[in-house]
Parts: sequence; structure tokens; C-alpha cells
Amino acid sequence: MERQNMKSWNNNSEASAMTAQEAFSRLSALCAKGEHCRQEMVEKMGRWGLGDDEQAEVLQRLADGRYVDDARYARAFVNDKVRYSKWGRRKIEQALWMKHIDEATVQEALDDISDEEYVEVLRPLVEQKKRTTRAANDYELRMKVVRFALGRGFTMEVIDKCLDEE
Repeated sequence: MERQNMKSWNNNSEASAMTAQEAFSRLSALCAKGEHCRQEMVEKMGRWGLGDDEQAEVLQRLADGRYVDDARYARAFVNDKVRYSKWGRRKIEQALWMKHIDEATVQEALDDISDEEYVEVLRPLVEQKKRTTRAANDYELRMKVVRFALGRGFTMEVIDKCLDEE
């Protein structure tokens, strides 16, 4: 019991004292609370000072126990970012690329969201942006709205659909 208390107080002793079993226990508890990808687990184990062989062993155990599944993570990430954060495809692709999710998995997750759903997400954002943006003419207003939507990760095709409806 005393060893656990010491580890929680001192990160340096935690890094040197972490074993593969302790890492698995911590990571499995973390994964039970929410979706995480393999890259996040690798980064955590690296900070804890685990060697490559131990990391591979822990990752394999996490995958075998279905604690970590990049495809499931990508689907959840896409759904959350589209529905709650109002992100477009490009921004989501970039974020998943940074988490080292393979391209086929990303495309499969993105294909679950239809273009119509993207338009439904973008439409209120565009309307709000139009109401709050000052512009000298319609062209300037349109360009400001387009830049805003592009920054959110939406493609020109979806932006045009949304803007042409009005």
C-alpha cells in the first residue's frame, strides 16, 4: 500500500517503477471509461518509461481484450466531432491522421456520415456567421463565410450546397 502512495506523489519514481502489468491495469481502466486509440496508449507508456517490448506486449493485451480498437475509436471520434463540435471531413481527417489512424479506417468512419448530414450541421453555422459578419457587399460576405466553413473542415462542395440553398 505504501508503494502505491509513493508512486502517486512522485512521477519520477512512477516512471522507473512502472511494470507491464501495472501499465496494462492503468490503461485498461482508462479505456473502460472512454474510447482511446493505440497511439494514445503508446504515448502514455512512453512517458511511463516502458520499453518497446513491454509496450508491444501491453498493446497486444489491450487489443485482445478489446479495450483498444482504432476502428471503433475512429467511428466514435467522427460522430462526436460532427455532431457536437460541428467539424467537417477535412478537419476530422487531419485530427485522426495526427493520431496515426490508418487512412482506410478513417475513410470507413467518415463514410458513415452522409453529405446531407454534413449540410445539416453546416447550415446553422453558416446562417449564424452571416448574421454576425459585416461585409461591404454580398461577394465579401460570401467569401468570409466560405473561409469560416473551410476553417471548420468542410469541403467546397458541401459549402456550396449550403450557400446555394439560400
